[in-house]
Amino acid sequence: MSFRLTPLSLSAVALALAMSVAAVATPARADEPQRRTLSVAGSGEASARPDIAYIETGVVTEAKTAAEALAANTKAMNAVFKGLEAMKIARDDIQTSEFSVNPVYNNPPIRPDGTHEAPTIRGYQVANQVSVTIRNLDSTGAVLDKLVNLGSNRLNGIRFAIEKPEPLFDKARADAVRDAMRKAKLYAEAAGLQLGQVVSLSESGSYSPQPVYAKAMMAEMASVPVAAGTQKLAANVSLVIEIK
Repeated sequence: MSFRLTPLSLSAVALALAMSVAAVATPARADEPQRRTLSVAGSGEASARPDIAYIETGVVTEAKTAAEALAANTKAMNAVFKGLEAMKIARDDIQTSEFSVNPVYNNPPIRPDGTHEAPTIRGYQVANQVSVTIRNLDSTGAVLDKLVNLGSNRLNGIRFAIEKPEPLFDKARADAVRDAMRKAKLYAEAAGLQLGQVVSLSESGSYSPQPVYAKAMMAEMASVPVAAGTQKLAANVSLVIEIK
């Protein structure tokens, strides 16, 4: 006796085999007790005085031709570089962050009928900006004063930071876990439960130094007052703990 399988019957056999394999591979979980858990969050914080500062400064020059503006800017920036070197700022701590040459246009007045002539180029502007790392914070004010006296006419701000924040982060993380466990014990005790093992732990942290901007700086100032303040590092954790 022989049998002939049509495409339809072949599909049915394949489906039956797949269902039987799935039934064997998937263990029955109906009788397993559902694990009860408690989710709780904790936070920790550590603070310290900054030990490093970053300054964005530079020179903007303007002249009738691009070549004249560039020559004036180059002369001023060379003076800035020499001044920073004289103040013991390492070359590795000075990095160009912006350089641009742009035309400067005249804005013709608007006619009574609302039209105006096409703008014309009246000169060129050259901007050269550097990022300076200051490792001796006590010299920050003197550096700012020196930059202004050397011809720097652009200051985009000062940012203070902690160069190696990991040890402080670790302290904040440990405090965050302790805070979460304290809350978990409190909740469990109030509910008449017992804590089991920690099922999962996840972390999210943040560290964002706040920039400090100097007030109006004048070349005749003897020194620029600068306050570094303190930096705060925060860590947040979420725990999932088994309860009995």
